[in-house]
Amino acid sequence: MNAAPKIVTLGCRLNTLESEVMREQLIKAGTPNAVVVNTCAVTLEAERQARQTIRRLAKENPDAKIIVTGCAAQLDPERFAKMDEVDRVVGNEEKLSAETLLGNGPNDGEDDGENICVSDISTIRETSGHLVSGLEGRARAFVMVQQGCDNTCTFCIIPTARGHNRAVALSDIIAQVKKLSAQGYNEIVLTGVDIAAYGDDLSGDVALSDIIETVLQEVPELPRLRLSSLDPARIDDRIVNLFATEPRLMPHVHLSLQAMDNMVLKRMKRRHSRELVLDVVARLKAARPEMALGADIIAGFPTETDEMAKNTIGGVLELGLDYFHVFPYSPRPGTPAEKMPQSDRATIKARAKTLRDTGEVQLEKRLGALIGETISVLVERPESARSECFASVKLKTEQTPGKIIKVYIDGASDGHLLGQAVQQ
Repeated sequence: MNAAPKIVTLGCRLNTLESEVMREQLIKAGTPNAVVVNTCAVTLEAERQARQTIRRLAKENPDAKIIVTGCAAQLDPERFAKMDEVDRVVGNEEKLSAETLLGNGPNDGEDDGENICVSDISTIRETSGHLVSGLEGRARAFVMVQQGCDNTCTFCIIPTARGHNRAVALSDIIAQVKKLSAQGYNEIVLTGVDIAAYGDDLSGDVALSDIIETVLQEVPELPRLRLSSLDPARIDDRIVNLFATEPRLMPHVHLSLQAMDNMVLKRMKRRHSRELVLDVVARLKAARPEMALGADIIAGFPTETDEMAKNTIGGVLELGLDYFHVFPYSPRPGTPAEKMPQSDRATIKARAKTLRDTGEVQLEKRLGALIGETISVLVERPESARSECFASVKLKTEQTPGKIIKVYIDGASDGHLLGQAVQQ
C-alpha cells in the first residue's frame, strides 16, 4: 500500500494554496510514496533553508521519492537536481499536474536531465484556477486570483520565478469561493503574487475591486473576506469605498511598502512615493477607523544612508503601522540591486533590529487598545484565534477550529491578545 504524499511548504500563502493543489493531484494519482518540498526564493536564506529541509526530510523518509518544486527550484533547478537526496525537480508551471510532478508523462519542460522538468515560465501568459476542497490543517482558506508579476523592482527575483501577471477568470474564483464556503470555511483570503494588478492582462475594465464586490454579492453566507498583500500604488477609490461599505471585508491591509524614503523607493523602482502611501493610508483609516495595517519593509537596501533609514522609521510611525514584516536586505543574483553599492552586514542587521523593535512597540499599542473589548475572532486552533484586524488571540478555554466566536479580551502578552470566550 502506497503512503500518502507529504507536502512541505516554505514561503508564501500562494505556495500554501498550491501545495494543496498538489496534494489533491497526488492523491488522485494513487497517493504515491512521495515527499514534495515547495520552496521559496524571496531571499538567499530561504534557499539555504530549503536545502536544509530537503536533507532532513530525506533522512526522515528514506524510502520516499523526494520532489523539489517552487520558486527556488524554478530559478536554479540544476543545483537542486545535483543533491543526492533529490529524485526530481519540477518548475512552478509544471507542479500543479500530477503527471509532470511525478514524471509519468511526456516532459514539457526544458529537460536538462531525466530528473528536471522546468520550463521557461516567462512564456506563460494564462493561468487557471484549481478547485480544491480545503486546506489541510487550516481554518482559513486561500483562493488564488492571479499569478506572476510585471513589476521590475530592483531587489526582487520573484517575477523571474513566477512569470508575467496573469489573471484567473472571475468565474473560476467565484466557483472556488463557493466550494470552500460550502465546505464550512468562514474566512477566505484572496491571494496571488500581485493581487492589486488583477485584470491588467485582461480585455475590458476589470480589477480587484470587481472580485471583492462579486464574491460578497454571490456568496452572501461567507462571513469574512480578507485580502493578502497589496501594492499601495494600486489601492484605488473603489477598494477604499469597499472597506467603508462592506463589513464582511476584514479591516486589515498588508502593504508591499519596502521603504518610506523617496530616494530608496526610486532606486528600488517602486511605483509609490512616501506621500502617496501617507495619502492612501489616511483614506483607508477614514473609511474604516478600526483599520489595521501591516507592511513588508527592507532594512539596509543598497545606498541607504542613516538619514534614509531614519526617514523609513519616521514614515512607518506616521502611518501607524501595526504589523511589521522586516527583511534584512540580501543581494539576489540576477537583480539590478546586486550591482549597487552594498551596506555592510552589521549595518543591515542593526537597522533590521531597529525596525523590529519599533514594530514590537507598535503592536503592543494596538493590542493594548483592545483590552477590555469583546471582539469577534475566527478560531484557528483549539487554543488560538485571529481577530478581524488580524491580531493573534490566545484562548483560555479550547474552542472548535473554524468557528467564529465572541471573546472578551482581558490582557495582552508577547504579541498576543488574551481572551475568554463569551457565551452566546
